[in-house]
Amino acid sequence: MRLKLIEKLTTATSRLNLISKLTIATSVVLLLAMALFAYLNINNLKTLLLQEAVSDADKISETIIRATHNQMLRDDRPQFYKTMQEIGGQQGVERIRLINKTGRVIFSTKESEIGTMLNKRTDICAICHGGKEPLVSASSKNRSRRIYEQGGKELLGITNAIYNEESCYTATCHFHPESYKILGILDVVVSLDKMYSLLDAYRNRILILTLVLLGVMSLSLMLSTQKLVNRPVRELLEHTKLLSRGEFGGKVPAFAKDELGELAASFNNMTQNLRTAHEELEGWGRNLEQMVQERTRQLSQIQAQLIRSEKLASLGQLVAGIAHEINNPLTGILVFSSLVQGSPKLDESLRPDVATIIKETKRCANIVKGLLEFSRCSNPQTGPASINDICNSALSLVEYQSLFMNIAIIREYDETVPRLQLDSSQIEQVLVNIFVNAAQAMQGDGVLEIFSGVDRDGGWVYLSVKDSGCGIDEEHLPKIFDPFFSTKQNKGTGLGLSVSYGIIEKHGGTIDVQSEVGKGTIFTLKFPLPEETEEAGAETP
Repeated sequence: MRLKLIEKLTTATSRLNLISKLTIATSVVLLLAMALFAYLNINNLKTLLLQEAVSDADKISETIIRATHNQMLRDDRPQFYKTMQEIGGQQGVERIRLINKTGRVIFSTKESEIGTMLNKRTDICAICHGGKEPLVSASSKNRSRRIYEQGGKELLGITNAIYNEESCYTATCHFHPESYKILGILDVVVSLDKMYSLLDAYRNRILILTLVLLGVMSLSLMLSTQKLVNRPVRELLEHTKLLSRGEFGGKVPAFAKDELGELAASFNNMTQNLRTAHEELEGWGRNLEQMVQERTRQLSQIQAQLIRSEKLASLGQLVAGIAHEINNPLTGILVFSSLVQGSPKLDESLRPDVATIIKETKRCANIVKGLLEFSRCSNPQTGPASINDICNSALSLVEYQSLFMNIAIIREYDETVPRLQLDSSQIEQVLVNIFVNAAQAMQGDGVLEIFSGVDRDGGWVYLSVKDSGCGIDEEHLPKIFDPFFSTKQNKGTGLGLSVSYGIIEKHGGTIDVQSEVGKGTIFTLKFPLPEETEEAGAETP
């Protein structure tokens, strides 16, 4: 019990770790993405605020120049300096200074700078004098500069040229000639503390918003993972454990129509296939003995066929000698009996007895003839022949006999059957024998069906003859090819099927029989398929 509890706790921890790993990994990716977005956003905002600060400083500079224009035309310096001092005292304005054409600071809100000379290499002069030729005009961006003081404070400075306009060089109080383009420089320095305060506030809001969004998204991801991933995985894990214990009755519940749903369906199909395979294996285990018995029976049949073949060969040699020995006395008996029967001196009361002697002698002669045919089953004289044509030729010999008058003959030939190396006369003899036996089994009334075809998997050409006769008892089936065995009462010698068996065997084929009492019998002749035909069939798409 304790082990199961520990196992469940371990499994639960593993599942929690799965959710945690997915959540942490996703959160890290989101955090990096949001941090990059915030960094780019803050940088863009800083650039915009800096541009706005440059624009504001430029506007202050332009305002000073325009506000003091009339004062400069009147050369009212005290009022001009006072105006600059008042504007320089505004919040955010660090200092304002006026620099003449020679680089001397003639006024500054920072009194320690008044009267100092500026080098052309200083940052304020390098804006226009940095190139080979001094610039007459420049954009606000090029006229601005950032200044870092010792305490780490960052300032923004912007310079604005005071041009020698027409109203200046035409004024009565003015002493600058018209050739002067620039009369001086107005330098305004403002603080960037407000900009950085806005950036800090924005950064804090972005940070708080990022943390809130990260928390909300992490929680959402964890819940979604729990529902969409962890629960299906847990079900699949439990199902896998059942399979590992050999329990095939479980079924994974259906999920949404996504990859996990397809995986669940595949698991269920796999379980069904494993259950089927397991049942088949159990069935094979249960039926193994039966299969062995069936295989033993088949081997016994093959052995019986071999024994029958040897028996027929030995019997053929035996009956050949017996037939020759019996045939001569029978001929003498038949000849003298016929002479006696034709003699007028014969007593009429003995004539029926002599007729009986003649009849039985002829019967013995027929038996001897069958024995000779059985023993003289010579090697077939083969040549290319069509099994369908041979079958039609055999039917033409028997179909007009009185025994076949009320028998319906159905031919279902396969026209693709290849030509075989056969002895047409011997095969025709076999088929005539089978047709006559079928007609006798149907007592002259029924259906005779003939099928031909090719079994390329088995390598055979087959011809099947099916009748609707009385059938053969199961106990008689193993004996029907034995010499002198017959189920007919006082008819035949019992050598027809034996001779047929020998003919088919000498052609390298087989003859099989299937029968059921009251339903009919099927004889199937099989001949080996020629090798070139097999190869052509294998290559045929």
